[in-house]
Amino acid sequence: MGTLRRVALDILKPHDPSLLEFAERISSVENVDGVSASLIELDQEVQNVKLTIEGEDLRYEAIETAVGELGGTVHSVDQAAYGEYVVEDRPTPQDD
Repeated sequence: MGTLRRVALDILKPHDPSLLEFAERISSVENVDGVSASLIELDQEVQNVKLTIEGEDLRYEAIETAVGELGGTVHSVDQAAYGEYVVEDRPTPQDD
């Protein structure tokens, strides 16, 4: 199997822990080099958050476990990058 280097997740989480603490705790998962967290939607009880996580050899199961331990759930995996390096999206003729 290839090496997972980036994963973008749609997360549903409670208000507590805060978005700052949530991202910090996910960044402490083994092999995670960086986390970007964006608030997508906020309601009375939960927050919908996009997490983009990068590292040299990410372990998806460990990330998913950490999200669950913080009271969150993964709604979907919106992006995954595997291989020797991350291939950035580029416009193609089909995008016009």
